Amino acid sequence: MDLVPALKEPLEQSLKSVLGPATAKVMAEHLGLHTVGDLLHHYPRRYEERGQLTHLADLPMDEHVTVVAQVADARLHSFASAKAPRGKGQRLEVTITDGSGRLQLVFFGSGVHKPHKDLLPGTRAMFSGKVSVFNRRLQLAHPAYELLRADSEESVETWAGALIPLYPATAKLESWKIGKAIQTVLPAAQEALDPLPDALRDGRGLVPLPEALLKIHRPHTKADIADARARLKWDEAFVLQVALARRRHADAQLPAVPREPAADGLLTSFDARLPFTLTEGQQKVSKEIFDDLATDHPMHRLLQGEVGSGKTLVALRAMLAVVDAGGQAALLAPTEVLAQQHHRSVVEMMGELAEGGMLGGSERATKVVVLTGSMGTAARRQALLDLVTGEAGIVIGTHALIEDKVRFHDLGLVVVDEQHRFGVEQRDALRGKGKQPPHLLVMTATPIPRTVAMTVFGDLETSVLDQLPAGRSPIASHVVPAADKPHFLARAWERVREEVGNGHQAYVVCPRIGDEEEEKKGGKARKKSPEDEAEKRPPLAVLDIADQLAKGPLHGLGVEVLHGRMHPDDKDAVMRRFAAGDTDVLVATTVIEVGVNVPNATAMVIMDADRFGVSQLHQLRGRVGRGSAPGLCLLVSEMPEASAARRRLDAVAATLDGFELSRIDLEQRREGDVLGQAQSGARSSLRVLAVIEDEEVIAEAREEAARLVAADPELETVPGLRIALDALLDEEREQYLEKG
Repeated sequence: MDLVPALKEPLEQSLKSVLGPATAKVMAEHLGLHTVGDLLHHYPRRYEERGQLTHLADLPMDEHVTVVAQVADARLHSFASAKAPRGKGQRLEVTITDGSGRLQLVFFGSGVHKPHKDLLPGTRAMFSGKVSVFNRRLQLAHPAYELLRADSEESVETWAGALIPLYPATAKLESWKIGKAIQTVLPAAQEALDPLPDALRDGRGLVPLPEALLKIHRPHTKADIADARARLKWDEAFVLQVALARRRHADAQLPAVPREPAADGLLTSFDARLPFTLTEGQQKVSKEIFDDLATDHPMHRLLQGEVGSGKTLVALRAMLAVVDAGGQAALLAPTEVLAQQHHRSVVEMMGELAEGGMLGGSERATKVVVLTGSMGTAARRQALLDLVTGEAGIVIGTHALIEDKVRFHDLGLVVVDEQHRFGVEQRDALRGKGKQPPHLLVMTATPIPRTVAMTVFGDLETSVLDQLPAGRSPIASHVVPAADKPHFLARAWERVREEVGNGHQAYVVCPRIGDEEEEKKGGKARKKSPEDEAEKRPPLAVLDIADQLAKGPLHGLGVEVLHGRMHPDDKDAVMRRFAAGDTDVLVATTVIEVGVNVPNATAMVIMDADRFGVSQLHQLRGRVGRGSAPGLCLLVSEMPEASAARRRLDAVAATLDGFELSRIDLEQRREGDVLGQAQSGARSSLRVLAVIEDEEVIAEAREEAARLVAADPELETVPGLRIALDALLDEEREQYLEKG
C-alpha cells in the first residue's frame, strides 16, 4: 500500500509545473483541467483524416467548432468606419469549402494582415471558431487557424492517412494547442494506475489503461481508437457503478422502522372510497413498495411512469400505509404551485379522512398540512406545531421542509416528486429528520430509458408504471408551421374557441414571461440567443400573447396569465379559478409543466414549441386529455421544415410513448446535459460512455460492481479503483459546493 502515493505522483502533478502558469490558468478556467491526469482524460471529440475535408453542411449554430477545409476564395475590402473615417478600415472575407458546402470567414482591422498572406486559394488548413449567422449565411468571425502543409519528405499517402485528434475546445484554447499540451504530458500515461481489477480486464480482453490513453490521443489506425474507447468506456461505467453500489451497500446497512399498514385502518378506508379499481400496474407497484416498507432497512425506490399513469395515487397509498403504522409522511414538491396543487388533490381524494382532529372528520382520519416558503407566520407556526406533535400524518411542501426549524414527531416516509430537481444532498438532509432514516420514494414523470435509470438513479431500485388508467383519453398532436402556413395558426385559435364552446378549457404555453423588468434589468436589453439574432425576434412571451389573444382571436373568452414571478397567493388564486372552470384559457410559462391536474382542460397550444426540449413538450402535453374528452396539443413553430428543431417536433407529434421520446431526446442531446441534471458532478463526468448506445456495458458494469462491493466494500484489493473513485467523488463534492 505504501507504493500507491508514489505511483500517483506523475498524474497528480499540476499542469502549472509542466505547461507553465499562463497555459495552465486557461486550462483550469475554461476546461476545468488542473492536473496531468485531468489533461490525459480530456479525450478527442473526433478525428480528422488529413486530406479528408469536414462536412460544412452539418455545423451546429453557436458552438465552437474545428473544421478542416480548403480556401476557395479570399477578398480584401476597404471601408470607412468611426476608427478609420477615410476608408482605411479593412475586412478580409475568405470562403472555405469541402467540395459540397461553403463557409465564410471574416477578419477585421489589424487582424487581416497575417491571414491575407496565409490563406491563399487552394490552401488547406484547420479553422477553429464559433459558428454564427450573418446575412442568412453561416460564418466564423476571426477564427484561429493552423495551416496543414506536407513536409517535402512526407509522402502524400502518409499525409492523407494520419489521424488528427480534434479536442473539445474553447475560444481561448484551440484544439491544436490542447493537442500540443497533451503531447508534452503523454509520457506520464505510462504511470497511470489501472482502476479495473485484473480479472475483469483480462476476462473482457480490454487493453491496459496506459495503452488506452496512448491510443486515444495518438492513434495510428481506426482500430487503435476502437480499442481505446472500448477500454475507457468500461472505466467510466465501472467507476460510476462502484460509487453507486457502495452507496446502495451503505444504505442497506442503515436501520429503519418497518412500516406495515394496519389491517383495518386508514388505507383500507381510503381504498373503499375510491370510485374506481386500481390498474394491474398500480397494484403490482404498490406491492413492491409495501414489501420494501415492511423491512428493517430504508426503502430507496424510484417510481417512474408515463404522464397520467396514476403515480400520485400510488404514492398517497404508501403514505397512508405509513400513517397507519404510526409514522408520518412528507411529500416534497419542486414548486409552490405544485405543492398547493398536490395538497388540494390529496385532500380531495381523502375527503373526511383528511380531517383528523376536526369536527366531521372520520375516527381513522389524519391531518394533511402544507408547508411552503411564502406562508404567513401564523399558518406556518401552526403547521410546524402539527408536525412536531404528530397531529399531522401527512405534510406536503417545497424546499421549506428541509430547513433546520422543521421537526417531525416520527418521520417514516419521504416522497420526492420530480427527482431531477432535487440533489442527493437534499435527500440526505430530509433523511436526517427521522428518529431513524425514513423510507424514500422518488417519483418522476419523465420516462427514463433503463440505462439512464441505472446511471443516474443507480442508488435506487426502480418500479415502472406504464399503463394508463381507464378513462384517460387519447391526445392528438399536430405541428402548426406558422411561418409557411399562417392560416394554420388562425385555425388553431378557432379550435381553441370550439373546445371552449363545448364547455372545455385550454392552455397556451409561451417560452418566457415578457415584462419590462425582465427585458431591461439595469437598463440593459435582454441578451438574445443566436436563434433570436437569426430570426430577429425574441421568444414569444406570456404577457404579450395573452394581450393579443384577448383583443384578437380569443376576444370575449376569459383569458388569465400564470408565471413564476407572480406572488404565490396570486398564482394559487389563478390556478383555483382555472380548476373551478371560471377561466376559459390559461396563458402560462412551463410553471404548469408537471402535476397540474384540470380534467376539463382539453386543448393546449405551445408557442415557439421548438424552444422546448422533447421531454418538456411531452410533460406539457400531459396536462390535457386528463378527463373523458379527447385532448388536443398544437405545437406552433416558425422553424423551416428541414431543420433539426422541426424534426424534433414531428417526433413528439408522432408518438405518445414517453419512453420512446426519452430515447429520441437523449440521442439529440449531449450525455452531459442528460446526466448533468441528475444531481451531481459524478454523473456528468462521462466522456466516452454513451448512455443509450452502451446499454450492455452499463448493465455488465453494474453487476460486476455489485459483486466487487459485496466482497470488498472498502476496495482494499483494488488501490487503483480507490484513487479513481476519490477523483470522481471530489468532482461530485466540488459541484455541490458550487451549487451552494
